[in-house]
Amino acid sequence: MHSTFDLTLEATWPLRAANGASRSSGEGSGGSGTAVVTKTKPRVKRPNMYRVLLLNDDYTPMEFVVHVLIRFFNKNQEDATRIMLHVHQNGVGECGVYTYEIAETKVTQVMDFARKHQHPLQCVMEKK
Repeated sequence: MHSTFDLTLEATWPLRAANGASRSSGEGSGGSGTAVVTKTKPRVKRPNMYRVLLLNDDYTPMEFVVHVLIRFFNKNQEDATRIMLHVHQNGVGECGVYTYEIAETKVTQVMDFARKHQHPLQCVMEKK
């Protein structure tokens, strides 16, 4: 993750030489020198988000898709059924929006689960 820094804090104080005497800022002037100290504050960039999508096929049972939505996307029965019908009618449906690592994990989990149960269900992710 990249950060940008921009907060500046200025402070002045007499600069001391190694022997403890004040260094002057110019010849013959009895004044002490000053320095500028900067502190930086990181700006946190929000991570990119990814949509996890289910793709319709003619072979995966609707009940299995509902089960996947409940198990892997924490949907309740009503929401899972609504999303499953949307996938069935429109060819694709959104299961959720996550950071890259979470989206990638969910896609892998769904695809592995579908293969284990011998269904051709496809799950993909796309940048939001």
